[in-house]
Amino acid sequence: MNTATAQEYLIAVALVLVAASATAAALARDPVRQAVLLAVLGLCLTVLFTLLQAPDVALSQLAVGTAVTPLLILLTVRKVRRSTAARRDRDGREGSDES
Repeated sequence: MNTATAQEYLIAVALVLVAASATAAALARDPVRQAVLLAVLGLCLTVLFTLLQAPDVALSQLAVGTAVTPLLILLTVRKVRRSTAARRDRDGREGSDES
């Protein structure tokens, strides 16, 4: 097996991984799982860009798609869940004071 053929196989495997992780991220219902799958997708895209000899795009994808975006999503989910829980607690206390 020559080098060009091996690289073509690696690119094909990376493409399959990208398609699988993107499909899994799109089908996930839980936002936390979506964020984790989005990070996996970013990692697969990083590998693909590296194999396609685009290291600058791979580094950008690694920073933004693998680390920053999923982290922002996770922090947003945490913030929303905390504010929702605080609102429920406040409403529960107000409701118990009235009775």
